[in-house]
Amino acid sequence: MLKVGLVGFGFMGRMHFDNYIRLASEGEAIELVAICDMKINELKHGKASGNMATEQEIYDLTPYRLYDDIAEMVAQEELDIIDITLPTPLHAELTCAMLEKGIHVLCEKPVARHSSDAWKMAHVAKQTGKTLMIGQCLRFWPAYEYLKSVVEEDRYGAVKAGYFFRGSGSPQEWFLDGNKSGGCILDMHIHDTDIIHWLFGKPDQVSTLARNVISESGYDIVSTHYLYPDGKVLNAQADWTLEGDFGFSMTFRVSFEKANLVFENGELKVNPNDAPGFVADLSPDSGYYQQIRYFIRSVAAGAPVTVCTPESAIGSLEIIEAEIRSADERGALITIGEKAGSLTARDKSHEFRN
Repeated sequence: MLKVGLVGFGFMGRMHFDNYIRLASEGEAIELVAICDMKINELKHGKASGNMATEQEIYDLTPYRLYDDIAEMVAQEELDIIDITLPTPLHAELTCAMLEKGIHVLCEKPVARHSSDAWKMAHVAKQTGKTLMIGQCLRFWPAYEYLKSVVEEDRYGAVKAGYFFRGSGSPQEWFLDGNKSGGCILDMHIHDTDIIHWLFGKPDQVSTLARNVISESGYDIVSTHYLYPDGKVLNAQADWTLEGDFGFSMTFRVSFEKANLVFENGELKVNPNDAPGFVADLSPDSGYYQQIRYFIRSVAAGAPVTVCTPESAIGSLEIIEAEIRSADERGALITIGEKAGSLTARDKSHEFRN
């Protein structure tokens, strides 16, 4: 039985909490035993806002041991896994410390605030032999998995073009401190950058236009073109200033030689050039659920994670850093460095998925 400690009980911590409870009820060999947050006494009685609904508004945490100090939790509990859902600048130091204590780590995205810190995380994971996975959850989201399979299998020929978008109203608290969150470009837009990296490897160059709207929050609106040797036209946009009744949106449109795929409003439409279009049959499970299930099964089996290695998550962060440099120079073409973070054949594996 794998014992899990959850660190952070804001919106994402609660999303992970919901899925640990579900997985345990389905017979997975895990037990969520402890929850840690500096504000745990406040949060256990309050709501947490986010761009998707959690299972509950107020959580009953009486079955769990609660801590407001991570060191105390680790000293008191015999944990196999630490799940980190803290603000981005806290990821690197805590991840390295937990790995060095012999604990496997699932860390929320982005991997770290800066790629230099992220590479330290990957090095410690390799050095200790403990499993580290970064929660780039779209790699586990059914519609994006379907797109991945179409690309890999060359089902409809080569990709000609693609457009990816996500947007919402503004987040709150530390997210609006650009020094901590990196702004929309790092915290939200990285999802689609990561998908483009996952599908196609690192681009040769990027060109980004971005704008700061909310004071001190970093780039709040972003549009990036990704340049590849074969000339496919790829663009990803994000905007977290969409207030009013907008809600939340994540979409994509990808054009192949023999078809196009359009994902919007939770539905994936496949439109072959020479046959009637159809709605893809997708799993109803969220990427959060599939991601956590994959991680715990990999740990239980003593197998390395391959769908989202630390190195490939760092590669996505390096692309974002190039995008920020481009935005700083009003869309200048920025050449991506050595492809150290590009995906290997092992990243295409879906072992332990089902």
